[in-house]
Amino acid sequence: MDSLKYLKKAAERGSKLGLERISELCKRLGDPQNALPVIHIAGTNGKGSFGVMMSAVLAEAGFTVGSFSSPALTDVTDSFRINGRQISIAELDTLFTELVPICEDMADKPTEFEVLTAAAYELFRRKKCDIALIECGMGGDTDSTNVVEKPLLSVITNIAVDHSAFLGGTIKEIARHKAGIIKQGRPVLYGGNNSEAYEVISAAAAEKNSPLTLADHSALEVVSRDINKTVFRHKRFGTLESHMLGTYQAFNLANVLTAVELLCNEGIVIPDSAVISGISKARNQGRFEIVSEKPLIIFDGAHNPDGIIRAAESIETYFSGKVVLLIGVMADKEYGLYPELLGKFTDTAFTAAPDNPRALDSKALAEVFTAYGIDAVPCDSVAEGVRKSVRYAETQGLPLIAVGSLYMYKEFSETLKSLK
Repeated sequence: MDSLKYLKKAAERGSKLGLERISELCKRLGDPQNALPVIHIAGTNGKGSFGVMMSAVLAEAGFTVGSFSSPALTDVTDSFRINGRQISIAELDTLFTELVPICEDMADKPTEFEVLTAAAYELFRRKKCDIALIECGMGGDTDSTNVVEKPLLSVITNIAVDHSAFLGGTIKEIARHKAGIIKQGRPVLYGGNNSEAYEVISAAAAEKNSPLTLADHSALEVVSRDINKTVFRHKRFGTLESHMLGTYQAFNLANVLTAVELLCNEGIVIPDSAVISGISKARNQGRFEIVSEKPLIIFDGAHNPDGIIRAAESIETYFSGKVVLLIGVMADKEYGLYPELLGKFTDTAFTAAPDNPRALDSKALAEVFTAYGIDAVPCDSVAEGVRKSVRYAETQGLPLIAVGSLYMYKEFSETLKSLK
């Protein structure tokens, strides 16, 4: 079965909220989501980094770990990993041979993301994964991943404003959606520091008699940091070395280390040595990732105000002067704030529209930057944006930072390879 062809067909059904279709689909599959221990991950930012680090730690501890995340960066198989290894398209095609007839037999046929979610749960069951790390696509309560009944652990990495059209425009509204992943009597970790969000999450946890733990960020301190690595000291695990860049990774790592302690309390055996080696080995595509050293080019999938703030902090930390910016965003984001947040670091901004129906026109984005007094060059495609920004950065001897939607990543990477 051609999985890519079927997913294209499913995508034409659009996006629909609700758990009715995914629940029926999973039931027809024998409820694979309840056949294996699941760590369910929600949050505005940090889900991907949390999953990557946690997967690496658990793999080092000897577990077979399935990871499901979205959106896919280069190919659909990016979303499905076993111990960090991306599955093959042949593996996905084999799974779809059985999955598609079940989908097509449903009166209300599942959406693309619902098909992908069911595929992830079924794949990890078939691969006999010891633990599955399942990342919410958006929100929590009505997200199609939210069909697992008794997760090993529910994680809410943080709460900030994003996807306002679907989740609401206030922290409390968004927190209510994210808190929807909390299940009766099962432990939950909240890694954020917003008091309004905490009120909502703690109330939801109390209502479901779910033990709530707050991530201990004070237990982790940065010893040293440069463009190659960060050295941390943790009160339990001692010295840790991470090659996942971005100042925000300290926040994500504190969440992971608190989660490890919670899992140990649940009887999961994770030696300290596995934590140390796992964190050192963890790598995350698209999050302040050095994609070229000469010239220095970094891609950071910061795509909402909170993410852009963190990206700006990282730029200021790692670089003493100006940088060249390549940016592309979705039209439903609060992109009007981005020039103010990134302006003082930006020599010139090159704008491009990611390959997505929701993408903001590059000229409209460029106008926002020029109105703020920043030189901006609109480009007809991401590929053109890469070519022009790389050429300019090399000429000026400046680092190039690509920020914005992860939907840019595939075309960005392919174009960059073609230039070498």
